[in-house]
Amino acid sequence: MHLSASVTLAAQRLQSAFIFAVVLLLGGLLISPTSLAAENLSHADKSAYSYIISPNNGDTVPTEFTVKFGLSGMGIAPAGIDKVGTGHHHLLIDVNELPNLDEPLAATNNIKHFGGGQTEASISLSPGEHTLQLLLGN
Repeated sequence: MHLSASVTLAAQRLQSAFIFAVVLLLGGLLISPTSLAAENLSHADKSAYSYIISPNNGDTVPTEFTVKFGLSGMGIAPAGIDKVGTGHHHLLIDVNELPNLDEPLAATNNIKHFGGGQTEASISLSPGEHTLQLLLGN
């Protein structure tokens, strides 16, 4: 028996500000990333955007498959690397409403964080229809 998942892609253009999460440990005092996130937003050129190279919108894929990430107008760098014009990918799976982009994205079953600078990932989905969205954060 061959199981498959149908994938719908929701392309997300980068907003002028994208996520910047930091945790500082100062003299034993932990400062929450949430409290700092809005103050530390980085800005992307309005023409920059992330996209999914594959699978294509509407593809039927096996339950385990590779998602290839694309990016135009910026570069990729691992989380924690403070280099202007770069960020790392987040894959949103079956997320109907975008999370608050003024706060760090929490890694969940539906939000995959690729802080190592990965440009592709193998994922597994149950049979059925699913949506994938790609965001860039730093």
